[in-house]
Amino acid sequence: MNQKIKDIFNKYKGEIDKSLDFLKAELQKVRTGQASPSLVEDVVVDYMGSKMPIKHLGSISCPEPRQILIQPWDKTCLEAIEKALHQASVGASPVVDKDQIRLTLPPLTEEYRKELIKSISEKREATRQALRRWRQEISKETEGLFTQKLISEDEKFKAKDELQTFTDDYNKKIDEIVDKKEKEIMG
Repeated sequence: MNQKIKDIFNKYKGEIDKSLDFLKAELQKVRTGQASPSLVEDVVVDYMGSKMPIKHLGSISCPEPRQILIQPWDKTCLEAIEKALHQASVGASPVVDKDQIRLTLPPLTEEYRKELIKSISEKREATRQALRRWRQEISKETEGLFTQKLISEDEKFKAKDELQTFTDDYNKKIDEIVDKKEKEIMG
């Protein structure tokens, strides 16, 4: 492949990788049957005039498979964390227990699982749309190189084939990420 074409692919590969990382991060926040700190760590708490994620205010652990325990470093922020958790609708009611907050996640109902699957499907489609936008940009830039006579017609067609393979590979990665999460939910 021509170096100019490689440069175009590499430029957009970083952007596409960021989209995949964002998808993974978003899916970590989706509740499965298991408790996970990622369900609450980014919940924003309004504390002393500042907005901070819970992970900056205390430690988060999962002492049991369906329980999340939050232990604030400053005990005066317990009430603010509790309020933020109520507003965030994480699927469980926070309970203040002395100087910590417990969230016990109820088992997932079949109806809720279906809602989660639908939400995940929407995230898959949004990531695919981003991939399609990047694909169009790569195609435009490659066509521009041909128009400027910086690449031959053969190189342009090879680049189109490479772009199709590139896109197929990323679509496969998206599907693998989402399918794995769906299995966790349906588990």
